[in-house]
Amino acid sequence: MDNVHRPPAAAWLVDATDMVRLLRGEHDDPCAVLGMHPGAVAHEVIVRCLLPGARRVEVIERGSGAEAPQVRGVLERLDARGFFAGAIPAPLGRFRYRLRVTDASGTHDALDTHSAAAVREIDDPYAFPPWLGELDCHLLAEGEHWHIETRLGAHACELDGVAGVAFAVWAPNAQRVSVVGPFNGWDGRVHVMRRRAECGVWEIFLPDVSDGALYKFEVRTQAGEILLKSDPCAAQAEAAPGTASRVCAKRRFDWGDADWMARRAGPDGPNGLHMPLAIYEVHVGSWRRHPDGRAYTYDELADALIPYVLEMGFTHVELMPVSEHPFAGSWGYQPTALFAPSARWGEPDGLRRLIDRCHRAGIGVLLDWVPAHFPQDAHGLARFDGTCLYEHEDPRVGQHREWGTLVYNLGRREVANFLLGNALYWLREFHIDGLRVDAVASMLYLDYNRAAGQWRPNPFGGRENLEAVAFLRRFNELVHSAQAPAGAITLAEESTAWPMVTRPTYLGGLGFDYKWNMGWMNDTLAYMRHDPVHRRYHHGQLTFGLLYAFSEQFVLPLSHDEVVHGKGSLLGKMPGDAWQRLANLRLYLAFQTTQPGKKLLFMGGEFAQPGEWNHDQELAWPLLADPAHAGVQHAVRDLNRLYRELACLHRHDSDERGFRWIDCNDSEQSVLTWRRHGDDPNDFAVIACNFTPVPRHGYRVGVPVGGTYREVFNGDALAYGGSGLGNAGAVRSEPLPWHGQPHSLALTLPPLAALILLPPPA
Repeated sequence: MDNVHRPPAAAWLVDATDMVRLLRGEHDDPCAVLGMHPGAVAHEVIVRCLLPGARRVEVIERGSGAEAPQVRGVLERLDARGFFAGAIPAPLGRFRYRLRVTDASGTHDALDTHSAAAVREIDDPYAFPPWLGELDCHLLAEGEHWHIETRLGAHACELDGVAGVAFAVWAPNAQRVSVVGPFNGWDGRVHVMRRRAECGVWEIFLPDVSDGALYKFEVRTQAGEILLKSDPCAAQAEAAPGTASRVCAKRRFDWGDADWMARRAGPDGPNGLHMPLAIYEVHVGSWRRHPDGRAYTYDELADALIPYVLEMGFTHVELMPVSEHPFAGSWGYQPTALFAPSARWGEPDGLRRLIDRCHRAGIGVLLDWVPAHFPQDAHGLARFDGTCLYEHEDPRVGQHREWGTLVYNLGRREVANFLLGNALYWLREFHIDGLRVDAVASMLYLDYNRAAGQWRPNPFGGRENLEAVAFLRRFNELVHSAQAPAGAITLAEESTAWPMVTRPTYLGGLGFDYKWNMGWMNDTLAYMRHDPVHRRYHHGQLTFGLLYAFSEQFVLPLSHDEVVHGKGSLLGKMPGDAWQRLANLRLYLAFQTTQPGKKLLFMGGEFAQPGEWNHDQELAWPLLADPAHAGVQHAVRDLNRLYRELACLHRHDSDERGFRWIDCNDSEQSVLTWRRHGDDPNDFAVIACNFTPVPRHGYRVGVPVGGTYREVFNGDALAYGGSGLGNAGAVRSEPLPWHGQPHSLALTLPPLAALILLPPPA
């Protein structure tokens, strides 16, 4: 080897252009230069590294078992900014090695003694094989990787027998991508990632990075701009206002909900179509707070929320989006880290414990999911690699001007894979019982909230977003396939008359299990706002919904959207004096419970919170000291109990067999009467609602069966804050035909109240 003719050291150890590009952070293929490579002659390798701040670098053998690892060679510092390279004797070829680094601040004398404070041994990231396998790359490129979170993101693991973290991120148009964090001084030159051109992913394995470490991706665009991006697939994020991602080692979680998950898989499980579904919508950060204003953690929320939900009789809780989001005022609907539960309320296992405890208590957990749009925050998905990667390039398709957000390019298979993989992640990794998809209407229509000229028609000239339709169908097919735990459900917040939202995809539908009935909510709330003296002129607002009530599988929602942005509270929408407003609200909640469709109520509505919801404050719990507000809560508790216990009130929520009008035309007295039916002909309930403050005595209602009818709910009961008018708990029918029935009841209808009556046992 000594007789081999070589050019000057720097020339044969490294190409000068490569070295300059690495030092400038411009090189897009660091693995071709850094690490160990064949030497110019046999039995020799060349090792190169970039270690800013280092003074001396030695190559030592790894895994030799010696107390003092063998030094195989010393690298030459070719640039004072920290570029080292050297030819190392290697009689047996490539070998496993580490780097012994003396920092510039240390001392190193002629006898090769080292200052312990300045010397460190590290594994060279460029000594390790690729993290992604060929199949991973193929599936990612095809947009068919349904376990995307296991390969992209940050993963604590062992590679080649060394502990560290594998990082991978999709950024196909970047000039180069680096991992930066405290472990490398946030210096993007140090850990430039390997480009996997076959799928547009950049990856690197970093030894010795610890669990919990903060990190970002430094992206150099083709135009030379430097972007600092959080990890789209991060499992954990830095607590706001920080915007970094956090390494989150996957740990075994001991789920205790096996019985729940097994029951859920059956048709009569807690998510079954014919089972009661009474949803309590909750914002994690403001349901309860500590006296000093701090929000509850996931675990603290479990301690308080689960007993309350059980007491109130709700079957499920629906969590507003918990994915990490930079702006608290977005309530989670503008997330930047879809895979990371918000660090505002604890770590991911805290959320798992909340869900697990809910399941063990018999409570389902639904999650709001946001595939429609994302915010433009600089650290997020917007122009992620310097191009419109996740969003559409054309602002006529890619921007929601009203919300100031960007629209996912659902026609790009990698973007669809990212979102679909995320949906499956929540179902698999957090045992979520169902996903309520936010803002579906904004996805389906290209002209949604866009003026003429501000939207682009589809290839056939229509306003339908064909890519979104295909995406939503694929989403529902996957959720109901073997890719997800059995029994999960999907719900669409879809505010238009788009057909067949809850019909199977093989019939041309979108494939959702349920659709929010926004028409019912808008019409009935508009009716309730009217002074009772005028309600006779708006009677159709109560009855119109039954014309289409069974065209879809509906949820009747009284959600957070109705108590924000200046809309006031549910109580604030009710007319009249204080007593009448509370009575109107009790009546309206009873009307919701007894109408066909599953139920949803936003937190605070169950005890008549008078003010508009504020996400920075807890609910007005002191109001429960007032018997009037406690009475509303009592009424909701009893309504939920009846809804759960009486099959006739839930068995056919989405089936016309479960509903019969008795009289829908008494607009003059603003009274509605109907029956709800179960499977058995004798399993039914009679419901009468008086929407005026005028009591109605001797109000005759036709019934199919004679006998004594029990009054199991009276919204005017003293216990609820009412006047106590009613039927003394029971009414005997008379053999007087009425409403086309052979028998009838002469009822006393209390003011602004609903009655529920059950027939005599068969």
